[in-house]
This record gives sequence, structure tokens and C-alpha cells, in this order.
Amino acid sequence: MTTIPALLIAAPFSGSGKTTLTTGLIRALRLQGYGVAPFKVGPDYIDPSYHAMAAGRPCLNLDSWMLGEDGVKATFAANIDDRTDIAIIEGVMGLFDGATGEGITGSSAHIALLLQIPVILVIDARGMAHSAAAMVKGYKDFIPELNLAGVILNRVGSARHASICQQSIEEMTGVPVVGYMRRDAALQIPERHLGLVPTSEDGQWESFIESTAQRAAETINLDQLRTLADQSHWTQPSHQPSHQPTTKPTTKTIAIAKDAAFSFTYAANETALTEAGATLIPFSPLDNEPIPAQADIVLLSGGFPELYARKLSKCSAFFDSLRAFRGFVYAECGGLMVLTQGIIDQQDQYWPMAGLVSGMVRMTDKVTLGYREVTALHDSPLFEKGDTIRGHEFHYSKWMQRPDSLPHAYEVQPRSGLAGWQAGVQRNNIFASYIHLNFYARPALIERLLSS
Repeated sequence: MTTIPALLIAAPFSGSGKTTLTTGLIRALRLQGYGVAPFKVGPDYIDPSYHAMAAGRPCLNLDSWMLGEDGVKATFAANIDDRTDIAIIEGVMGLFDGATGEGITGSSAHIALLLQIPVILVIDARGMAHSAAAMVKGYKDFIPELNLAGVILNRVGSARHASICQQSIEEMTGVPVVGYMRRDAALQIPERHLGLVPTSEDGQWESFIESTAQRAAETINLDQLRTLADQSHWTQPSHQPSHQPTTKPTTKTIAIAKDAAFSFTYAANETALTEAGATLIPFSPLDNEPIPAQADIVLLSGGFPELYARKLSKCSAFFDSLRAFRGFVYAECGGLMVLTQGIIDQQDQYWPMAGLVSGMVRMTDKVTLGYREVTALHDSPLFEKGDTIRGHEFHYSKWMQRPDSLPHAYEVQPRSGLAGWQAGVQRNNIFASYIHLNFYARPALIERLLSS
């Protein structure tokens, strides 16, 4: 068993700049010759795309509410290999903010405690000096068994400003400040209605990552960070759990929609399916590519089809192949949207889609967001009737004119004051819903899918 150096990059609150900073640190360490295994706490689909690009390898999600503690450990172990010199995890929201707002389950702190990994706290130091020490002391003392190993000051006004904050923090708390980043509008990733713009879309992402890494290397002590990472107590198991089906060998070929319109596929799902022996073939509906002829299964990922609805509506080769496909179609969120009769975009324009599911999708100004625990209503290639799994939902659209006679896929369980409801659709060879699943949450799902 090998102890893996690791750090979790957290912050007191969302918007502190931890995604940009984490991306820069990953690339800066990589440029020094270290192999970095990247991770993201929580259910986010976009931030990991930056970390994956910076590291040159997939970024897996660590979500203790969706995956459970064993699932988190299995996911972490799955992304550690002989290329790994250090693991870097970006946190979610504030350090102690959990999945329900009550307790730390699902929080960055929960992951750090579970994996026994030291935490680096990123503080947005605008408008602060001595008060920064009070903030660090509060976070250090809140859960004493959490190893708050260091601090990075973000968005400081000058080197002098950083020095004042550093002196106060180190004198009052004993926590070392390992560096800082200056305020710079150029180090701001563009955002829109679902968060950051994903790297699957056109943009100067490599240039941005390189620039951020260079800035980080100039003002952050990377050697000190690497030393703090040695405080990690994660020991990589000698024999990692396998998702290889036990019933019979699989030769399933899975086509995965991957382009600017369909990019919200958890990297863990691809890792787990590949571990289990499936062959994955990416294809681009947006480029009017038909489903590969050898595919047994199609995964239509989530993403931003509403932004490309005009172009998608003209992709006749893709839609014809989807209508003719006789294998299993699994669709999440954006994938569900293109299965309907059409999308009404933000400009109130209607664009026809595949028409395999009745009703249409309209974009709204209201977000639907949250964790979901669901129960399968019917047998399918994914579930036996009555199986439960935890997932996540995040969209600004609504399925309109859905016929009451259309069979639902899930019963959504009540939680956090919300009554339960039925969701998704399961009909013929289609299983679709707004809910995103991480397959590590239910390894039996993979075996069933590939053995069915």
C-alpha cells in the first residue's frame, strides 16, 4: 500500500476563485514534472473540464451524498495510478457546506476527513487585512480534527497587502500562507446560466490555463505546497475494486454524444464502463454524425442543446440514425431535450428535434436544482423495478405538454420539505430524465447495463 500526496483546495464561500486557482496549480505542478490526478467535490460537470485539461487526464467527482463513503473511496482510488505524484481536489461551495445545508455530509470537509487529506483554504482577501486571521482561525477551530494545512490569499491588491495578511494569519493561527494571487480580470473564467463556460466549447482555454499557471508559479510556493501534500494519510489499496461484470464477459459498444452541445458526462462513468470492458465511441450530434453502426447502447449526455438548437434542428443524419436505432438509449437532461418534439429557446424560437418522446422543452428563467433520490418504476437495462439511486438535477428548462399516458422512469423520493413526484420517461428502448447519475453510486447498474 502506498501513501499518496494530496491536497484539497477549499474556500469559505463560492465565488472565492478556487476553480481558477485549482486549475492553475494543477498545470503549474504538471509543468514542474509532477503527474497530477485531479478531482472535484460535488456534482459539478463543468469545473472538472478545466482540471482535466490542465492535468491532461480525466477529473473525477467525489460526492459523498451521491456516492456514499465507499463510493468516494472507490472513485478516488480509480483515478490514482502509476502516473500519479500528487492528487489535487477542488472543493465545493464553502468548506463546511453540505448537501442539505444541515451538517457536513457532501461537503469539502467531509471528503477531506474521509480521505485524510490536508486542506488549503483559499481566501478572497479583497478589503481585508488583520481580519483574514480571524477568518482562518474560525475555520481552523470549527472542526479541530480537520487538517487545515495552509492558506492561499486570492485577489490581493499588492504584494504589500499579501504580506500584511500573511503576517497576521501566521502569528494568530500558526497556519502557513503559501502564497497569493493578484486581482486580475484576465483570470476570470466566463460564466452563463449553468455556471462556467465548459471547455468543450470554442475558447482560448489552453492559453488561459497556461497564463494562470504562470501567475501561480510566480507568487505561490509550489515546493511548500508539495511538502504540505505529504501530510496526506490516504493509502492506495493494493487491489482496487473492479467493475468487471461477474455474470458473463461483455463486448458492448457504447456511443457517447460528445461535443459543445453534449458535454455533461461524468468522467467516472466513462472510467467505470471502460473498467468493466465496454468499448466507448464518442460521436458528435452537433456535427450531424450518425450513431456509430457498431453501437449497442447510446448515451446522450447533458449539456447546452438550447444554445445550439438552430444547428441541431438541421442534423438530419443524426436524428435519422437515432430514430432507426434499436439498441438502448439512455439520456440525461440535454439528451432528454433532444428526444422530444422540439426546443423553445431563450428567444422564444421553436426548433424541431427527434420527436421520439411527446411534448416539447421550453427554456425558462427559473432554475431547477438539487440532489434527487429516485426509485425505478419498471425493469430496464439499467435497473430492476424498485432499485434506488441518488443523482443530481440542474437545468433552466421545463418539459411541456407531456402526455399523462407516457410512462415515467422514476419515483423521486421526498426530501428537504419537497413532496415526491414522478420523473423522466421509460418507453420502448428509451430511458430518459433530467437527472444525472454517477455510476459509481450503484456499481450493479454497470453490470446490469453491460450484461443485459
